[in-house]
Amino acid sequence: MSFWEYVGNRHAQLLADTYQHASAVFQCMVVATLLGVTIGVATYRTEWAGNLAVTSTATILTIPSLAMIGLLIPIMGLGVAPTVTALTLYGLLPIVRNSIVGLRGVDASLVDAATGIGMSRPARLFRVELPLAWPPILTGIRVSTQMLMGIAAIAAYASGPGLGNEIFRGISSLGSANALNQVLAGTLGIIVLALLFDAAYVLIGRLTIPRGIRA
Repeated sequence: MSFWEYVGNRHAQLLADTYQHASAVFQCMVVATLLGVTIGVATYRTEWAGNLAVTSTATILTIPSLAMIGLLIPIMGLGVAPTVTALTLYGLLPIVRNSIVGLRGVDASLVDAATGIGMSRPARLFRVELPLAWPPILTGIRVSTQMLMGIAAIAAYASGPGLGNEIFRGISSLGSANALNQVLAGTLGIIVLALLFDAAYVLIGRLTIPRGIRA
């Protein structure tokens, strides 16, 4: 059976796996973004706190993804929970690091001017600092998303959702007629999803970043 015949025969399952893969990555990125930006906001003003935040989240990335999920299975069981936890933790570093870099890079004179016109600290953060730090933060989100697209495939090890199931089925049946087709279908699906997500981030950047500060 050719690859395209395989895709035609299995299109319903492939579409379901693709949707689950995209949904898992999207939801984990939302959580990772909220956590990452919050950590960045809480630590960027102090050198040691910022370094600790970056070092801590970087340490997570040194744990192999398969080992991470394997460690979470006894605690959370199989399925969605260990997948979401692992992906969220892996997505933190680029967002935390870029949030700190972006917030520290805001022109101090602009912050002083905002203070001079009576803005409170929360108002300065949300109306001046975060909007100006948004370009590097968005870049961090893009990097995290690309990483998680690949890492999410390992979720199949814990009976998680997504295209990794197609890849694992192919690997476990090497030598069979459709083994290569299964691995190829899962891999190409992840690549296409990664490209679509990245295109969406480019569009978001054009819509949310003023032309004057756009890189």
